[in-house]
Amino acid sequence: MRFRILAAVAAGFMAAPAIAADDAVTFRVEAHGGLDRVTVGGSDDDGLLYGIGIGIDVPIGSMAFIGLEADADLSSTKQCDQFLGGSFCQEAKRDLAAVARVGLKASDKIKVYALAGYTNARIKQTATIVIFPGSITDSASVNGNGFRAGAGVEMKLGSSAYTKLEYRYSNYEGGFSRHQLVAGLGLGF
Repeated sequence: MRFRILAAVAAGFMAAPAIAADDAVTFRVEAHGGLDRVTVGGSDDDGLLYGIGIGIDVPIGSMAFIGLEADADLSSTKQCDQFLGGSFCQEAKRDLAAVARVGLKASDKIKVYALAGYTNARIKQTATIVIFPGSITDSASVNGNGFRAGAGVEMKLGSSAYTKLEYRYSNYEGGFSRHQLVAGLGLGF
């Protein structure tokens, strides 16, 4: 299923040159970062996320737009539980997403939007067991498929730059979810 979604996003980006004859179509590239609250198995931990995104927005009439966006993020979120001198840690790693955006132009400079789509995240799990006089450590990475939903506001800064503030909720298989508050700075072409 994830390959179908990624193929649909790629087809949208390939079809963009045919749409680009309209000057109001906007291609976007951005850097973003923010807060990342990860929940694994009912336990929460907070960290920071940072990443990049690319996208395209296509106007629908004079007040609305639809778009596609792809994001790649990393996170500093890590949770460790201690037991009998050993530990079990879960660390959020990369997060890839392909989402659709739909929104309204609140003014010439401000867009308000909702987003929904596919996301895939990696969690690294590390266990350390203390055995006198040393210890044994083992780790494995687990990928989780899921969905992302959110909302945001984007504001133009001059002719091509923009800034945005966005809330995202992602839910993955295996009892893994996250809440993110993201600020971004980008360029529209």
